[in-house]
Amino acid sequence: MDRKPLRILHVEDDARSAAAVADILAASGDVLVWEDKGSAALLRAGLEPFDVIILDRMLGDIDGLTITRRLRESGIGTPILILSALGRTSDRADGLDTGADDYLAKPFEPEELVARLRALHRRAAGREHSAVILYGAFECHVKARTAFRDNRHVPLSPKEFELFRYFMENAGEIVTREMLLRDVWNMDFDPQTNVVDVNIGRLRRKLEDGFEVPALETIWGSGYRLLGGQAPERRR
Repeated sequence: MDRKPLRILHVEDDARSAAAVADILAASGDVLVWEDKGSAALLRAGLEPFDVIILDRMLGDIDGLTITRRLRESGIGTPILILSALGRTSDRADGLDTGADDYLAKPFEPEELVARLRALHRRAAGREHSAVILYGAFECHVKARTAFRDNRHVPLSPKEFELFRYFMENAGEIVTREMLLRDVWNMDFDPQTNVVDVNIGRLRRKLEDGFEVPALETIWGSGYRLLGGQAPERRR
């Protein structure tokens, strides 16, 4: 095997489902750690390093969305794949908005599960080289998952931070709605939802709160662009 096995935390309270995933990942050569309670998973994820977390939504003690939110609020940026029988577009949007990186509905093909886990790990590994992204008055602390403008902390929700980081990674460039759906929400189609517009509005208000200079520019018919957030110098 020419790749390093992934160390994966699987949070699932159904033993049969957990065993099925364990068999799939054992065949792919990965190391799986199973927890059947959300509380135990939260503790373990805070103490041990994992490459990816697989998380069921409907758990007995703490639901998967709450676990995702708590992990992100505590600064744990490990990629999260929600694996759930709740497969409607609105369910998927809820999971991704909470801070999950991908969402796969049950039933699923084993090959797709493995491929998505690999993609999440590659994406996370590609971002590790840049712990802090700077652009104009903005700072994006990737591992700490925090945002600053003019050295002032900007409190963002998990999905708002993902949006902010994406704009920082594409600073000064036009970002289309299709790019955001694909890269931030992992949707390769337009689900006829206003989720992008709603989250852009929230992010804009937080980045611009207390500042006169706008942070985001709407390019009508094209998309959005992150501005530097700095007032232009006055001519003498």
